[in-house]
Amino acid sequence: MQATPHGVRVVMGDVRGHGLPALATVAALLGSFREAAHDEVELPGVLRRLERALHRHLRDRVRVEHPWDTAPPAERERADEEFVTVLLLEVRDGGEVMVLNCGHPWPHRLTGTPEGGARAEPLAPGEPLPPLGMFPLPAELPLLALDRLLPGEALVLHTDGAEDARDAAGAFFPLTGALAEAAHGVAAAPAAVVERVRDALLRHTGGLLSDDFALLALRNDRERVPAQPPPPALARACRRA
Repeated sequence: MQATPHGVRVVMGDVRGHGLPALATVAALLGSFREAAHDEVELPGVLRRLERALHRHLRDRVRVEHPWDTAPPAERERADEEFVTVLLLEVRDGGEVMVLNCGHPWPHRLTGTPEGGARAEPLAPGEPLPPLGMFPLPAELPLLALDRLLPGEALVLHTDGAEDARDAAGAFFPLTGALAEAAHGVAAAPAAVVERVRDALLRHTGGLLSDDFALLALRNDRERVPAQPPPPALARACRRA
């Protein structure tokens, strides 16, 4: 997450595979994002920078592992098949949220209810692009708009390990319900939501996870300013009009 002149920009991704190669890919993409988030005026430019960073990293990895260009075809094919799901968000000053999605789960919105509870709403504003690295990005990138994030509301980003976690009977983890329950009574405080959902997921799976998962909660902490009455001179002018 980076605060930039263009708004707060956030990336959530999930790399195919595990271990040190996956960690190296994460590091390469995060390094690229930290620079591109500030340099690129438009969000699609950030995504294109991530795509170039991914391809450069994979080419360099093959070159380091096989310095004499002796990489077997299977190794080169494995590098060509690497991909990353990416969700890019841009939260602007007025609470407008723009998003680009390459094969990643859509976020949830947490809002308060008139009864004092909380509601979790899964968002799906459109069809995502394929994961980054599977195909070249199209010439036109579908920048989508989410509903404005109002003061006190939160967005929760996650990887598919949260939705795909199962209990001993094979039932999937009810992420949407767990988010609503986690936000109840804490005004969607990000740290509390993440901790409560993590604990609920571990209880659901008995502490045994078949895949890792990540959660990130973002709350609009700007205070809602109540409508102000017009100055007396303006009010008199409006009555005369």
